[in-house]
Amino acid sequence: MRHTLVKNISRVLLCGAALMGPAGCTEFLKEQAPSNLTTSNFYTIPDHAEAGLASVYASLRFMGDGAGIFSSNWQLLEALTGTSTTETAQNSDLNNLYSLVHDGNTAHVVNYWNGLYRVIANANQVLDRVPAITPMDAAQKTKILGETRFLRASAYFTAVQLWGDIPLITTPQTAASTDFLPARASKEDVYKLIVDDLLAAEASGLAWMDASGRVNLAAVKTQLAKVYLTMAGFPLSKGASHYKLAADKALEVITYANANPSVINLFTTYEDVHRESTKNRVEHLFMLQYNTLVAGNPMDNFYPNFKPVTYNGPGGTGSSVPTTAFYNSYEPGDLRAKDQAGYFYTTYYTNGNGAPFSLGAPYVFKHFNRTANGTAGVAGSRQNNLNVPQIRFAETLLIYAEAQNEVGGPTQAAYDAFKRIRDRATLTTPALGTYTQASFREAVWRERWHELCYEQITWFDMVRLRKVYNETTNGFDNFVGHVNKSSNQALQEKHLLLPIPKQELLNNPNLKTQNPGYPGV
Repeated sequence: MRHTLVKNISRVLLCGAALMGPAGCTEFLKEQAPSNLTTSNFYTIPDHAEAGLASVYASLRFMGDGAGIFSSNWQLLEALTGTSTTETAQNSDLNNLYSLVHDGNTAHVVNYWNGLYRVIANANQVLDRVPAITPMDAAQKTKILGETRFLRASAYFTAVQLWGDIPLITTPQTAASTDFLPARASKEDVYKLIVDDLLAAEASGLAWMDASGRVNLAAVKTQLAKVYLTMAGFPLSKGASHYKLAADKALEVITYANANPSVINLFTTYEDVHRESTKNRVEHLFMLQYNTLVAGNPMDNFYPNFKPVTYNGPGGTGSSVPTTAFYNSYEPGDLRAKDQAGYFYTTYYTNGNGAPFSLGAPYVFKHFNRTANGTAGVAGSRQNNLNVPQIRFAETLLIYAEAQNEVGGPTQAAYDAFKRIRDRATLTTPALGTYTQASFREAVWRERWHELCYEQITWFDMVRLRKVYNETTNGFDNFVGHVNKSSNQALQEKHLLLPIPKQELLNNPNLKTQNPGYPGV
């Protein structure tokens, strides 16, 4: 872009000189401005297909965008769970989420709707335009379309879980489109598209892993297993058939991993879960890509408020911090709750690399970047290039354990997958024979809460299970009536769905009524 700009400025200067002579300069006047590019004249060569796909990947980062003072969009899916609270309470929208009084004007809700449909719109452009590009290597084209369908499916999967019946848009839109103001499609239809997209992605020739961060086969299969697991539960309640589909698909990844442990595996330490050098590798099946040259890691709202844990000194927002009840719910000896060794920290080093000091409370360490912020005696790079995990192999194992148990009780293979998670946490696991199907079910659920916390996953477990982990009893409450300890507010039936953004209802009368329990327009 800069080269084009300099070239055209030079031509303007040259034309100015020429126009004072006997002849004018016509080449510059005829050249089409880059801003006049359209989808019809852009998607003409393979590089355009790659660029279009890159725009879909880039749009995924909406979840890290700001949502007002001391808040980011990703906090939507943490605040509602009750496993986190805030030290600052200066963002009214975030406070409303913590207090379960959010509505169609809440910024995070609006931003998630807009962000997901932006991903979908960008994906639809690629899926519509790339097939016609000629000449283009067939394998490259199939791979690009497969990656794009994974990204569209993932956006729709998030949206349908958050809002239920939603507009199903599969082609590029203009103001002249017949469905420019779409009505809501049924959840069944949305899930059909999701599954179809993921099956197409699975068959598109992707490598099992991709260290560049692009979609890979392990991510596709695990996402498909997760979709089947979700369809088995609420609200579709497809039951045994889809638990079987989920178990079988997760097992494909586990089988490959067992045969190729250097390619896919659990990391040996929790430190590797948030180490820059392990991005897109081994346990990280899919991540949101961040680099400070484009966009830095957005998880800094987990930093404690005005405590000098980074090179910036006393700072941070503390707008997402663990509740004491959730932190204390880890079993004694669980490495995940050990200071700086697992997913939390209670001490750190002044200004990142100075004298150790107590934080006075537990904070989330899972997204903390030592390389950027510093560690004992080592100054930080000040460049937070850590990615944000979306799918880890740990989740693949837990999907398999849960789904296989629902198919036929706690088998040895399901137990082994479950035990691998606990072994890394240095926990003793009761023998297989001590579990019933019911007790194993809750044991796996507990591991999901403790292993996958603060990765924007827990809320979706609550919705599909209609159950919520109770930190006091170590059991599970029904969703409706469970009291979030972050706010002492009870979850209601309406909270199973988010409200449709108010402006969407105003702009599109075909959406008709608001989701139940929320004020309309």
